[in-house]
Amino acid sequence: MPPHPCTCHGLIDTRFGLVAAWLNRDGALIRLIFHPRPEQVAAHACRRDDAALAEVARQLAEYQSGARRDFDLPLDPQGTPFQQQVWAALRGIPYGHTVSYGELAKALGHPDGARAIGRANATNPIALIVPCHRVLGTDGSLTGYAGGLPLKAALLRFELERTAPPGLFSA
Repeated sequence: MPPHPCTCHGLIDTRFGLVAAWLNRDGALIRLIFHPRPEQVAAHACRRDDAALAEVARQLAEYQSGARRDFDLPLDPQGTPFQQQVWAALRGIPYGHTVSYGELAKALGHPDGARAIGRANATNPIALIVPCHRVLGTDGSLTGYAGGLPLKAALLRFELERTAPPGLFSA
């Protein structure tokens, strides 16, 4: 698929590292990636306008402070109908919860489709906001994450520490 046309992009510092985000002409988020490399930003060339991403930055800051569990941003990820179905299902996984690729496949009516779910997850263009980090291997292991497994672990730990019973993560 050709790159989604963007109007602008910007960079946002988060506790999890630098984020690059792109908006379309309607102001909908079309891409958000952690730890962007210069060639990734260049591949989706459009003007840089950090101010246009103020609402994305505000909601990310609220997430980081623990004040936000669900994002309320207009989204317009580009993908196949199957990818869209998977990404919509990801948005339904609650904060601090996880599901396996197999469970997600069954829930979407594809009981043997765990690998296809994994491929759709891998192509999720809007990291964190579309929470693909909440999907685990069947055995509960951390598997696959475009931002790397350390980032996936950090995101899950961050959410689980805020939803766990008091004292569970105390040292």
